[in-house]
Amino acid sequence: MGFDFDTLKVQAGYRADQHNNAVSVPIYQTTAFALGDSFRADRLFSFSENDPIYTRLSNPTVDVLEKRLAALHGAAGAIALASGMAAVSYALLNVAGKGGRILTTARLYGGTVDSFSSVFPDLGLEIDWVENPDDPAEFQNKLTSETKAVFIESLTNPLVTIPDLEAIARIAHEHGIPLIVDNTVATPYLLNPFEQGADVVVYSATKALSGHGNVIAGVVIESGEFNYGNGHFPQFEKPLWFLRDGNGMERNVLQVFPGTPFTGRLRAVHLNYLGAALSPFDAYLVLLGLETISERVAKQVANTQSVLEYLEQNEHVSWVRYPYAQGNPYRTLADRYFPKGAGSILSFGFKGTEEQMRVFLASTKVFGYQANIGDVRSLIINPAQTTHVELTLDQRKLVGLNPDTIRLSMGLESAKDLIADLDQAFQTAFAVRRR
Repeated sequence: MGFDFDTLKVQAGYRADQHNNAVSVPIYQTTAFALGDSFRADRLFSFSENDPIYTRLSNPTVDVLEKRLAALHGAAGAIALASGMAAVSYALLNVAGKGGRILTTARLYGGTVDSFSSVFPDLGLEIDWVENPDDPAEFQNKLTSETKAVFIESLTNPLVTIPDLEAIARIAHEHGIPLIVDNTVATPYLLNPFEQGADVVVYSATKALSGHGNVIAGVVIESGEFNYGNGHFPQFEKPLWFLRDGNGMERNVLQVFPGTPFTGRLRAVHLNYLGAALSPFDAYLVLLGLETISERVAKQVANTQSVLEYLEQNEHVSWVRYPYAQGNPYRTLADRYFPKGAGSILSFGFKGTEEQMRVFLASTKVFGYQANIGDVRSLIINPAQTTHVELTLDQRKLVGLNPDTIRLSMGLESAKDLIADLDQAFQTAFAVRRR
């Protein structure tokens, strides 16, 4: 029997009778698990049994979170990690192998963009950039024989653009490489990228997935349908000593994890040896957040629409970026991919001096000035000077990120209070000019 999203978000991956009949998922705050005897240990270490051994690799609380997220996406497997950046980094290192290239755009979280020049080249992974992601043909033109994956965000931060996911997925698959989608802003409630052809989905679960601003976490999820044995990914076909069977025979990732090769290899190699493990307590916090994701995100989308209508009529706003803003070029893609709404962040241009902009940011009382999104609390920030400060001037030009940009992340407060808060902040800021 198949269950709807709202049932899965509360119950998937958990059976109380397997956990001492605890109604809420228990926190298994332990480093290691009893092996029983040497015979069972042999089965565990040869992957004949899947019970937990050591919390860095697996833990029952974390396991419930992984199964629940896989179920919400109709996916084969998931792995929870200690941060969103760990999820992005591990996913790209996993697919690239030795000396591979990733094709991407500058329309990404600033930390991700900076890691592409500051970290990955030193590890042998090179990045190629698509300058106009609105044209899928540019992805086609920039692919090379060394390209191992295409990496994009489904809803971009901070200007909320939308790539044509299905078109880009077709191009990637024609070249035998996977499409990796960062779905952090959208959440699975608004979009399931696997339905548009994605092969791997990553999240900063710190954001709207958990939604309460109280945990740092990341997730990598795989469809289980991509063929990593197609010759482009030798790291998946190479026999490894630590994956040997009970008879001591070396096996490769495809043999040991036939249904979940991507997350299986990520767990066995990157999580095992680089160690960005999610703690059981943090997994529990993400599980709590997931239980209300539909209600939270729906309210946040409604608040976004109300604030959008206010900003579009405000004389101190030069432009608004949101797929459902007036004249926005992404409206058609929004209708196609985001029928329940295009997320809870929007950006606008502040029509005033730098001093007035700083006064405006300092004057909000309901909107909190902080570097996060997807929180139950409404947030405000100037991304060009903060969250995306890592982008070079050329990258900012490609993205369209100007110094006058202000980003809002809508929470669960009253839309009336949010609008009133922005209104009084505008009045305070522009009183400076009248002195």
